[in-house]
Amino acid sequence: MEYFDVHAHYDDERFNKDRDEVIPQVYNFGVTTFVSSGYNLEGSKSGIELAEKYPYIYTTVGISPNDVTDDWEKDVDEIEEILKTKNKKILAVGEIGLDYYYGKENMEAQKQAFKKQIELANKYELPIVIHTRDAVMDTLEILKETTVIKTGIFHCCPHNRELIKEGLKLGYYISFGGTATFKNAHNAKECVQMVPMDRFVTETDSPYLAPDPIRGTRNDSRNLKYIVKKLAEFKEVSEEELAKHAYENAKRIYGMI
Repeated sequence: MEYFDVHAHYDDERFNKDRDEVIPQVYNFGVTTFVSSGYNLEGSKSGIELAEKYPYIYTTVGISPNDVTDDWEKDVDEIEEILKTKNKKILAVGEIGLDYYYGKENMEAQKQAFKKQIELANKYELPIVIHTRDAVMDTLEILKETTVIKTGIFHCCPHNRELIKEGLKLGYYISFGGTATFKNAHNAKECVQMVPMDRFVTETDSPYLAPDPIRGTRNDSRNLKYIVKKLAEFKEVSEEELAKHAYENAKRIYGMI
């Protein structure tokens, strides 16, 4: 059984001590393609370095809402400089979006940074990877008002029926991770069942959000086995069938087929 982890962060400091040991172990386990996603300038550059080192790692570049500063325009300009290289290992612009969890003090800057990076994705003909937390309605409003040529993925999608319903209408793919396995994951089963078999993908968001039964530990892509198992239960299909669909869907949205 092969797995595709559409979103992880192997540049994170939690992997500093054993990164070069863990990554081959992940691949040998069966996670034959995975994405080490960017979320700020440093992370975007680190993701490219990892992607160039390992043939089975790809990356995304972008400024996440949690990394939008007063100099966000300069940061986004630097992201464009990276995109100008047209590196084949860069699959998308992301993670980008809105996050009001810590407050709404810079919400306008977040919105502008989100829109500007959508423009970059369109310009360089790439999909987007969306981060949204406590900002569902504003996220949907921007996506409905803004042309997104390649659509993209709702990364670690919140278990929000309206977000999934409208996201699917707009042509987006829905990514499920460790949160779908949590015992307190309200609406998880219903939300997973809302997504057609050709529109979902799987992720770990490593090293964060380790799934049950190992919640609270450092996450890595091998733990997709727990996520796939839970999603297969919700979908009432075999784990092999679910993993196969997730793999094919990921390749499709990331333009790999």
